[in-house]
Amino acid sequence: MTAADGADADAYASARSHLRALDADWARLVDAVGPCRHRPHTARAPYEGLARAVAYQQLHARAGDAIVARIVAAGGGAFPSAARLVELGESGLRACGMSASKARTVVAIARAALDGVVPGLDEARACHDAELTQRLTALRGVGRWTVHMFLIYGLGRLDVLPADDYGVRTGYRALKGLAEPPGAAELQRIGEAWSPYRTLAAWYLWRMPELRADARSAR
Repeated sequence: MTAADGADADAYASARSHLRALDADWARLVDAVGPCRHRPHTARAPYEGLARAVAYQQLHARAGDAIVARIVAAGGGAFPSAARLVELGESGLRACGMSASKARTVVAIARAALDGVVPGLDEARACHDAELTQRLTALRGVGRWTVHMFLIYGLGRLDVLPADDYGVRTGYRALKGLAEPPGAAELQRIGEAWSPYRTLAAWYLWRMPELRADARSAR
């Protein structure tokens, strides 16, 4: 089932109530955005989720979309298998628009999947967040942000806070009217109050630019 069906729909409703109860700022944000529309892709193999996350590192979503679309085209209309990614190699991935560093990382992820270092989907689902983070950040070029994106979008975990994410940090700055966004360690501490729905708290904070754009257009 999808993330908004059945029990997950109940979790989304519980998350809204939990976040609204934090304080008036959160209540205004949740009410302005409305129901959570977060949609993870939990049927994707972990190597694919990681590779997609690498493609989006430090890029606007549209730029990441374009790169992923070219990789899919190189795979014949579907995301390439791990073996096909290795076959494409760094040069093939660079032709899709990836930087040399990202291309090396994606090839390393694909090789690690073939070697069993990157787990299959069933194994990943059975692993705790901390275990997966430790295991996957050992790979070249895979940091906490990449693993967090995989946990959020690839496994649909609801209590992951990507405290290193610029959008989450600046969203919180805007929410609270701060002069500067909090650092990752500070946001991690602040975000303890958002548990067990830290993923969905991040999703709402990611919506802050949309709200600000709507407010400007309404003037």
